Amino acid sequence: MDAELAGLVGSGATTIVGLMATDLWTQTRDRIGRLFARGADPAAVTADLEASRTELVAARQAGDETAVADVEAEWRSRLRRVLQSDPAAAAELRALLDEVGQGPAEQQGTVVNNTLSGGVVHGTVIMGRDMHGGQVFHAGPGPAAR
Repeated sequence: MDAELAGLVGSGATTIVGLMATDLWTQTRDRIGRLFARGADPAAVTADLEASRTELVAARQAGDETAVADVEAEWRSRLRRVLQSDPAAAAELRALLDEVGQGPAEQQGTVVNNTLSGGVVHGTVIMGRDMHGGQVFHAGPGPAAR
């Protein structure tokens, strides 16, 4: 397996298992089941996915990281076999990953800690991401200056 395909397998398995614990799961479960089915019964694969989801949720609630890793390893192995047996599945997986936002960080969220130091801030504090256009806005003086 080449490096690109191996990366896709890893990313795909991580994303699929990550989706199992989100609200997107109900929207993507059947599609993921069809991706894995490839000639088999999609309902059986979907049942396997649901069983893994139940196991994953229980493991996370119990803090059992080994069981969580086992679920991901199982689907990574199955995904590797699918992609090796059907190269067209890679394009389908890439499309799915693009639609759901691809990154596990985007699915699970990112913890950001901000600290204001050096005195009292009397103005607006803005935290943002992906700001473009070089535009800067000034909200004016804070409430203490009015």
